[in-house]
Amino acid sequence: MAKIARPALWLFSLAVATAQTQPQCLSTTNGTTFNGTAGSELQLNGTTIRTIDAADADQGVAVDADYIYSIDNYSITKHNKTTGAPLLQWYGSPSGPIIHLDGGVLINSTLYAPHSNYPSSPITSSIETWDATTLNHTSSHAFGIERGSLTWIDQNPTTGAWYGAFANYDRVQPGQAVPYGLTMRTQVVRFGEGWKVERSWVFPEALWQSFSPMSNSGGSFGADGWLYVTGHDASAAYVMKIPDAGSTLIWVATISLPDIEGQGIAWDRSRGLNGSLYGISREGGKIVEMRVPLQNCSWDVPTMVGAVYGPGEFVGLDG
Repeated sequence: MAKIARPALWLFSLAVATAQTQPQCLSTTNGTTFNGTAGSELQLNGTTIRTIDAADADQGVAVDADYIYSIDNYSITKHNKTTGAPLLQWYGSPSGPIIHLDGGVLINSTLYAPHSNYPSSPITSSIETWDATTLNHTSSHAFGIERGSLTWIDQNPTTGAWYGAFANYDRVQPGQAVPYGLTMRTQVVRFGEGWKVERSWVFPEALWQSFSPMSNSGGSFGADGWLYVTGHDASAAYVMKIPDAGSTLIWVATISLPDIEGQGIAWDRSRGLNGSLYGISREGGKIVEMRVPLQNCSWDVPTMVGAVYGPGEFVGLDG
């Protein structure tokens, strides 16, 4: 595998960036112990390709082969992917029923978006869908009171399985006397038929503590198969692996992304391993397109789940 090009090569122009033909891979993931402690993961840097003005780039972003979608609490704007020009807007209402969207993902011309009643209590969530062509709202799946506030959903391009995160927070919200669920209870889940939760995992302690007092806000699978997640504020994405055993995600890498402030992210998987990662700068009201080094193009990083020993080799047993 070719090693990653120096970041300076990605700063010439959008035309040069989109002409990039080689996957931005690292040949190995040597250097990480994958033990979930701060500093045990790879430390990498992303590079901004361009920014696009988007007044409702406040919660997240979605992307497909031809368009980019900026997402706010109850609005979605469709942009020309090449020029960034706004083309169409769906707008709800401060009074609902959709009051707090948190990003989205485009699958087969449908925009799927996580939704919650944040910061109200008790916490409720739903998955809302739109026709990506017309931006007409098309369906809703209500979870009611679930495991937390649904902040992202995505489909793993390798397996076809759907994943998402139910976030909880250490922050005490106005009018409430206790924290909004506790950040350590945030869970990444795998959905089955009918959006039923089949499995769930938590973040390594050092990572969820870095999210506190907020939580995991964004998540998107790269074409490399890794899961990339973000917090609420930090200018970084965290690369995670679903573990082979146990219930704690494996922290593979931290990628510095200097021009975003957490929130929703979305991989442009229409270009395969040459795709860009999109995020937002809610402070600047911008969509940010970034070049991010993929961890390992085969993403085949084995993790040991113990070992088997024969007589005379047993560990820790007397006699």
